[in-house]
Amino acid sequence: MATVLVCDDQPALRELVRAALADGDYEIVEARDADESLRLAREVRPAVVILDLVLPDRSGLDVLADLRRDPALAEARVVLCSAGMKSVGRGVVSSFAADRYLQKPFSPAELASVVDDLLKGGP
Repeated sequence: MATVLVCDDQPALRELVRAALADGDYEIVEARDADESLRLAREVRPAVVILDLVLPDRSGLDVLADLRRDPALAEARVVLCSAGMKSVGRGVVSSFAADRYLQKPFSPAELASVVDDLLKGGP
Protein backbone atom coordinates (compact mmCIF):
# COMPACT_ATOMS: atom_id res chain seq x y z
CA MET A 1 0.00 0.00 0.00
CA ALA A 2 1.44 3.36 -1.06
CA THR A 3 1.29 6.31 1.31
CA VAL A 4 0.08 9.65 -0.01
CA LEU A 5 0.73 12.76 2.08
CA VAL A 6 -1.70 15.62 1.45
CA CYS A 7 -0.37 19.01 2.55
CA ASP A 8 -3.05 21.69 2.39
CA ASP A 9 -4.52 24.09 4.93
CA GLN A 10 -8.03 23.74 3.47
CA PRO A 11 -10.00 20.84 5.01
CA ALA A 12 -12.28 20.69 1.95
CA LEU A 13 -9.34 20.08 -0.37
CA ARG A 14 -7.91 17.38 1.89
CA GLU A 15 -11.31 15.71 1.86
CA LEU A 16 -11.48 15.98 -1.94
CA VAL A 17 -8.12 14.24 -2.22
CA ARG A 18 -9.21 11.52 0.19
CA ALA A 19 -12.40 10.94 -1.84
CA ALA A 20 -10.54 11.02 -5.17
CA LEU A 21 -8.13 8.32 -4.01
CA ALA A 22 -10.67 6.21 -2.08
CA ASP A 23 -10.80 3.50 -4.75
CA GLY A 24 -7.02 3.05 -4.81
CA ASP A 25 -4.77 1.07 -2.50
CA TYR A 26 -3.45 4.12 -0.63
CA GLU A 27 -2.91 5.20 2.92
CA ILE A 28 -3.82 8.90 3.04
CA VAL A 29 -2.06 11.07 5.61
CA GLU A 30 -3.08 14.72 6.02
CA ALA A 31 -1.13 17.81 7.09
CA ARG A 32 -2.39 21.37 7.58
CA ASP A 33 0.87 23.31 7.34
CA ALA A 34 4.51 23.10 6.33
CA ASP A 35 5.91 22.01 9.68
CA GLU A 36 3.33 19.26 10.09
CA SER A 37 3.96 18.18 6.48
CA LEU A 38 7.67 17.73 7.07
CA ARG A 39 7.19 15.98 10.42
CA LEU A 40 4.70 13.53 8.92
CA ALA A 41 6.83 12.98 5.82
CA ARG A 42 9.73 11.91 8.03
CA GLU A 43 7.42 9.57 9.97
CA VAL A 44 5.53 7.88 7.13
CA ARG A 45 7.94 8.23 4.16
CA PRO A 46 5.24 8.88 1.53
CA ALA A 47 5.49 7.67 -2.04
CA VAL A 48 3.55 10.74 -3.23
CA VAL A 49 3.18 14.19 -1.68
CA ILE A 50 0.34 16.44 -2.81
CA LEU A 51 1.60 19.87 -1.82
CA ASP A 52 -0.18 23.21 -1.81
CA LEU A 53 2.07 26.12 -2.74
CA VAL A 54 0.44 28.46 -0.22
CA LEU A 55 0.59 27.19 3.36
CA PRO A 56 0.00 29.28 6.49
CA ASP A 57 3.48 28.97 8.00
CA ARG A 58 5.82 28.63 5.00
CA SER A 59 5.70 28.24 1.26
CA GLY A 60 5.07 24.86 -0.29
CA LEU A 61 8.27 25.50 -2.26
CA ASP A 62 10.15 25.61 1.05
CA VAL A 63 8.65 22.25 1.96
CA LEU A 64 9.59 20.86 -1.45
CA ALA A 65 13.19 22.06 -1.03
CA ASP A 66 13.37 20.40 2.40
CA LEU A 67 11.99 17.15 0.98
CA ARG A 68 14.56 17.14 -1.82
CA ARG A 69 17.45 17.84 0.60
CA ASP A 70 16.52 14.92 2.87
CA PRO A 71 18.00 11.69 1.45
CA ALA A 72 15.22 9.62 3.04
CA LEU A 73 12.52 11.71 1.32
CA ALA A 74 14.18 12.91 -1.88
CA GLU A 75 12.61 10.17 -4.01
CA ALA A 76 9.02 11.00 -3.05
CA ARG A 77 6.98 12.07 -6.05
CA VAL A 78 5.59 15.58 -5.55
CA VAL A 79 2.48 17.15 -7.06
CA LEU A 80 2.36 20.92 -6.57
CA CYS A 81 -1.12 22.46 -6.35
CA SER A 82 -2.22 26.07 -6.38
CA ALA A 83 -5.09 28.28 -7.36
CA GLY A 84 -2.78 31.24 -7.81
CA MET A 85 -0.66 30.26 -10.80
CA LYS A 86 -2.82 30.19 -13.91
CA SER A 87 -0.28 28.85 -16.38
CA VAL A 88 2.63 26.82 -15.14
CA GLY A 89 4.75 25.12 -17.74
CA ARG A 90 6.59 21.82 -17.38
CA GLY A 91 9.89 23.72 -17.19
CA VAL A 92 8.74 25.75 -14.20
CA VAL A 93 7.55 22.64 -12.38
CA SER A 94 10.80 20.78 -13.03
CA SER A 95 12.87 23.79 -11.96
CA PHE A 96 11.22 23.44 -8.54
CA ALA A 97 12.02 19.69 -8.56
CA ALA A 98 8.33 18.77 -8.59
CA ASP A 99 6.97 15.92 -10.65
CA ARG A 100 3.63 17.48 -11.59
CA TYR A 101 1.49 20.57 -11.17
CA LEU A 102 -2.28 20.69 -10.78
CA GLN A 103 -4.23 23.92 -11.03
CA LYS A 104 -6.95 24.25 -8.39
CA PRO A 105 -9.69 23.41 -8.73
CA PHE A 106 -8.84 20.06 -10.26
CA SER A 107 -11.09 17.11 -10.87
CA PRO A 108 -10.92 14.05 -8.63
CA ALA A 109 -10.43 11.88 -11.72
CA GLU A 110 -7.48 14.01 -12.85
CA LEU A 111 -5.84 13.75 -9.43
CA ALA A 112 -6.35 9.98 -9.25
CA SER A 113 -4.84 9.60 -12.72
CA VAL A 114 -1.79 11.71 -11.81
CA VAL A 115 -1.16 9.77 -8.59
CA ASP A 116 -1.56 6.41 -10.36
CA ASP A 117 0.79 7.51 -13.11
CA LEU A 118 3.44 8.71 -10.67
CA LEU A 119 3.28 5.48 -8.67
CA LYS A 120 3.79 3.50 -11.88
CA GLY A 121 6.95 5.51 -12.57
CA GLY A 122 5.51 7.98 -15.07
CA PRO A 123 7.01 11.40 -15.58
